[in-house]
Amino acid sequence: MDSLAKAVLAGASADRLEREPVPEQYVATHLRVEDVGLFGDAADKDVRRTLHLGPVPMPELAPDEVLVAVMASSVNYNTVWSAMFEPLPTFDFLRRYGRQGGWASRHDQPYHVLGSDASGVIVRTGNGVRRWRTGDHVVVSCTHVDDQEPATHSDGMLGAEQRIWGFETNFGGLAHYAVVRASQLVPKAAHLTWEEAASIPLCAGTSYRMLVGEHGARMKQGDIVLIWGAAGGLGASAVQLVKNGGGIPIGVVSSEAKAAVLRRLGCDVIINRAEIGMGDGNGSDGDPGQAIEAGRRLRRIIRREVGEDPHVVVDFIGRATFATSTFLVRRGGTVVTCGSSTGYQHHYDNRYLWMSLKRIIGSHSANLQEQWECNRLVQAGRLMPALSEVYPLDQIAEASRKVQQNRHIGKIGVLCLAPEPGLGVTDPQTRARIGEGRLSPLRVPAEDVPAHALSH
Repeated sequence: MDSLAKAVLAGASADRLEREPVPEQYVATHLRVEDVGLFGDAADKDVRRTLHLGPVPMPELAPDEVLVAVMASSVNYNTVWSAMFEPLPTFDFLRRYGRQGGWASRHDQPYHVLGSDASGVIVRTGNGVRRWRTGDHVVVSCTHVDDQEPATHSDGMLGAEQRIWGFETNFGGLAHYAVVRASQLVPKAAHLTWEEAASIPLCAGTSYRMLVGEHGARMKQGDIVLIWGAAGGLGASAVQLVKNGGGIPIGVVSSEAKAAVLRRLGCDVIINRAEIGMGDGNGSDGDPGQAIEAGRRLRRIIRREVGEDPHVVVDFIGRATFATSTFLVRRGGTVVTCGSSTGYQHHYDNRYLWMSLKRIIGSHSANLQEQWECNRLVQAGRLMPALSEVYPLDQIAEASRKVQQNRHIGKIGVLCLAPEPGLGVTDPQTRARIGEGRLSPLRVPAEDVPAHALSH
């Protein structure tokens, strides 16, 4: 381990951190351009074959960037997509970005450092950074924007040059160090551990924009909100936000284990997909007729439990569920989508949309203001981490494979420089007030944690 990392782990002062040299290389989870095409027509594109852990060169900092010593990160689906080279190799993103020239050209490399979540300590700041200092404890938003683009000043997500850090840019968070724009930084909640804090930004911020922010569904008190995949990282955040806002969350899950998680979150209504003939996880497979039948079965259950149809449907599943969502949401209601994990090509009966005045809202990540508002809830103890288990960085391939096969619940955390779980808490009083049980609603029991994962 390099001397700067050792100083971070020792809790060194800002002056000491700035005296320690930045290493010329650092350990990072990365893809290699020569692996593009490795899978060919293989049915199982096992990400363990393409995710590499090893040294990469340390990039120079741009004036508006900081270097973060990453204590922890987490696995998101975009890491899985990247490692499968689907729907296209991320090296295409890096080449396109690099063509801008200047500082952007650093990103076009024959390796791609992945990771769109991180918590850690700032160890260097660019000479244009004003609001952050060496030694600050931060979490990183994945939203990478161009502040000289006019649309960014209306909504950071509207800029044509908006990218997802660690997916559409290089130097992401599944590493010992990460290069981050200052406009991506949010203060770390002092009562959380490094791994808890790192599990929050991408999924919770995305859920906040979809449901609460002015660009999403703008859920109000009493709204009934159907959430597909409610025991995942994004879904578990959505359940909490609906409850916080006085809404009625209805969670759809695929197993009794996931239903148990939702009960711990206080989800009002929990539906197993098997109850509506979707137990195999394939849903309608894009067939509008099957989707309507599934929707009718689901509607009967919802009306039985809460007496009326959903105002909002949160759908990031895509092809398998989208036609059911557009059929099921009430007249004048909203389907809000931020992804399509089962397929991007959606087929639905448009009559149920236009004749019932329903809306579809596309939503992506969160702008900085939305991320800060979401973080306020985290700091106040009103939004809990969706963390279920933690792996060391040297097991990143196994952790990503688990997500690829949908064998996880919530978020899987990854320890980068942090040597063990449970570190990073600087406000134990708030943590004690909230309670360990409330902070760990998705935590996998110790007896169920794989041997290569780390116990909490």
